[in-house]
Amino acid sequence: MTAAPLDRAEDPRRRIPRTDTLLALPEIVEARPRLSEAVLRSLITHAQSRARSGEITPEDVVPAVRAAVAARNATTLRPVLNATGVVVHTNLGRAPLPQAAVEALVASSGYVDVELDLASGQRSKRGTGTRGALLAALPAAVLEAVPDGVDALVVNNGAAALVLATTALAGTGELIVSRGELVEIGAGFRLPDLIASTGSRLREVGTTNRTHRADYADAIGPQTTGLLKIHPSNFRVDGFTSSVSIAELRTLADEAEIDRGDGRPLPLIVDIGSGLLTHDPLLPDEPDLAEALTAGADVVIASGDKLLGGPQAGILLGRSRTIQRLATHPLARAVRADKLTLAALEATLTAGPSPVAQSLHADPARLRERADRLAAAVDAPVVAHEGRVGGGGAPGVPLAGWAVRLPEELAPLLRTGEPAVLPRVHDGACLVDLRCIPEPDDGRLADAVRAAQTRLACTRGPGNTGDLPDLPPGPGR
Repeated sequence: MTAAPLDRAEDPRRRIPRTDTLLALPEIVEARPRLSEAVLRSLITHAQSRARSGEITPEDVVPAVRAAVAARNATTLRPVLNATGVVVHTNLGRAPLPQAAVEALVASSGYVDVELDLASGQRSKRGTGTRGALLAALPAAVLEAVPDGVDALVVNNGAAALVLATTALAGTGELIVSRGELVEIGAGFRLPDLIASTGSRLREVGTTNRTHRADYADAIGPQTTGLLKIHPSNFRVDGFTSSVSIAELRTLADEAEIDRGDGRPLPLIVDIGSGLLTHDPLLPDEPDLAEALTAGADVVIASGDKLLGGPQAGILLGRSRTIQRLATHPLARAVRADKLTLAALEATLTAGPSPVAQSLHADPARLRERADRLAAAVDAPVVAHEGRVGGGGAPGVPLAGWAVRLPEELAPLLRTGEPAVLPRVHDGACLVDLRCIPEPDDGRLADAVRAAQTRLACTRGPGNTGDLPDLPPGPGR
């Protein structure tokens, strides 16, 4: 027997609030400055569709819209508490900015004098404040040691800086590079492919593990337009190895210019990658900008969002005449940095220690105290844990510290909680390292772990605790 059709007067879908009624809700009105009309209407439509399908009742539509508007941000990017112990974490946006840089971003978000001299009312050079901050951050001895003086240029990232340098200085000639420096970094990104895209022809010399001065000298010829030295990222080659220093390459470049007798300088391009300004004893094998300039590089390339601790940027420091060639090349316009990057980078350079520097040089005793406090709050053990620099900086250098050891099942719950927490999953456990957690966020981290533990307990049900096996305590515990 066929059921009688539902009377339209009894159809619960008729009780779903109208769109114009929902658009008039105070929460919608208040959200209009931060969310567009299209976004607000999409949230309303979604709640109404859920009611029409029976997922929620018509009476739940208004609360659902209010909750959706409250939870919707202008960006889908979510802040994350980095509990991995990896300081420069590429998947988390690399360096967290200093507070001074955050304030500079806000201050420069409107109209600013990025290319204007307010005193004269005339157009000025772009990024003069950031350029000055870069030069001021270098030791005076470096500035005095470089022939022709030192200048700086900022572009939008490190890859762009390398493209600009090779295009403007080497052109379509031969660029000599050691085979051991033809690296691939994250996401399958290969520097040789990037350089080849500029039209320069790479002339590989030496072998993977050993390259000598004579290899470069023998390769230099009429087609040579530059020497390139790249600091390998994310790996080290140990054992039977040799490489040619920047100072030795400088001598070769100078000799080649004299021998060819055509007055064409042979530029020496050095890409150090991670952006360390000056030597750091914690990272003894990591090259720095100051050292590379002093050793004789025509231009040194580095990233702004790694060890420097600033925004994504490509930094070019070098001899004044070389930087002038780069700045006036047509490609410089295509890769130039925007006002926000310039402001944040200048603030990073003029502020105190960056969050990256603070995390790298965190006091192990203080880290242990914080780990003990978190462990007591969530009833879990503390274990010794080595952090890492990350971002291709100082590969293999351990950062001694501590972690709270939790069940591995907590990891996805922490990642999807509020706030989102990214732990390290290793050896069948979820490890929470506080090295990169700002200390004021320790309470939020503890709350997030307890919330994840509660969610896990609910999914397991009574009598199924799934406890980890007993482990030896961490040192000192």
